Amino acid sequence: MSLDPAVLEILCCPLTHMPLQRLAQERLERLNALIAEGSVKNESRQVLAEPLDGALVTRDGKLAYPVRDGIAVLLIDQGIALAQCEAPQ
Repeated sequence: MSLDPAVLEILCCPLTHMPLQRLAQERLERLNALIAEGSVKNESRQVLAEPLDGALVTRDGKLAYPVRDGIAVLLIDQGIALAQCEAPQ
């Protein structure tokens, strides 16, 4: 994922207005594995079918937005609640 660092500094979550940062590669791989299983939904309750090139995550790590072809999709309904990606305890 190649986003200009200057652009990344000014991006924020459209819902919470928190700053965004790149989702760590390990978490992205876990998210994509769950997408491949068909177990990840976005905020509009659509099951994600395509793996993500990258993602931007809120500072608190609760909500991620997909990056496709180097473009961050910062639409509230495209957000992904990362709680659904955590392993059950």
